Amino acid sequence: MDIHILESYLTVAREGSITAAAELLHISQPALSRQMKELEKELGVTLFIRGNRRIRLTEEGMILRRRAEEMTRLYQQTEKELSVTGKTLSGDIYIGAGESPAFHTLSRTAAALIRRYPDIRVHITSGDTDDLMDRLEHGLIDLALIFSDFDRQIYQYLKLSEKDSFGVILRKDSPLSRKDVIHFSDLKDVPVIMPRGSMSRFTDNEMFSGIRTSATYNLIYNASLMAEDGLGPAIVFDKLINFSAHPVLCFRPLSPEVSVSGTVIWKKYRMFTPAVQLYLDMLKESLTGDQPI
Repeated sequence: MDIHILESYLTVAREGSITAAAELLHISQPALSRQMKELEKELGVTLFIRGNRRIRLTEEGMILRRRAEEMTRLYQQTEKELSVTGKTLSGDIYIGAGESPAFHTLSRTAAALIRRYPDIRVHITSGDTDDLMDRLEHGLIDLALIFSDFDRQIYQYLKLSEKDSFGVILRKDSPLSRKDVIHFSDLKDVPVIMPRGSMSRFTDNEMFSGIRTSATYNLIYNASLMAEDGLGPAIVFDKLINFSAHPVLCFRPLSPEVSVSGTVIWKKYRMFTPAVQLYLDMLKESLTGDQPI
C-alpha cells in the first residue's frame, strides 16, 4: 500500500468528492478516480458509496480512514526523525497522560530538557488508560502515564512514588456537602459519575456494592460540568481543580482513602529518537530509589 495513495485517499475522504480532492492534490479527476479504484481492488473491499455529487465512506472505508491517518502520521514522524540525525539535538516527544498531579514529574523533566535543548518539542495527549494504550500500541505516542494494570511482558515501566487520592466533587446544595468526608455508604442509591479508566478499582470493591453509575468521564473538567448540571457526585483525583472558590461545587475526600500511584510505560524493544531517549533517561534520574525497568 503506497503511502502517497493513502494520503490521496484521506483527501478524498475529507472532501467527500473526487473532483474537489483532485483540485487540492493538483492531479486530474480521472487519475485520482483510477487510484481509488485500484486501492479498492488491492484491498478487496468497497471503500466508497458513490452518489451523483458526493461520496460517502463504507464501513470498510471508515476503518481504512482511521488506519490511514495513523500510518501517514507515523510516516511523517519517521521522516522528521531521520532528518535530524547527526544534527543538533531536536525533535518531538509524544506523551500520553491521565490527568493527575503526578504529571508534574513528567512536566518538570520536560522543562529541564527543553532548557538544555530548546529545539525539542513535547506534545501531550490526555486520556484514560484505554485511549493511551491504543495510541501506544499504534506508535502514536512514545510514553504513557497510566493508573491501572498493564502487561509487563509487553511494556517497560517506571513507577512514580507519589500517590493520588480519590475524592468526590458535588454540588454545595447537596445534603452530602455538609459532611467533612464521604463514605461509600453515603453514595448508596445515588447516581455517581465515575472515572472511565478506574471503574474496576471501585466496582471490584465490596464497599461499592449498591452504588449506581450515572455517567463516566476521562477528563475532569467535563466531570465537573456534569456534576454541576445534576448528573450526580463525581469521583475524581484530589488536587486537580481548586473548588474552594467554585460557586456551585465543592470537594470532599473519600473515606476510607482510595489512592493509586501512576506508572510511566513504553513498549519493549522500541527504538527511540535521541530526544525521547534523553527525556526517558532524565526521567529515570529524577525518580529516587531503584526503579524496575
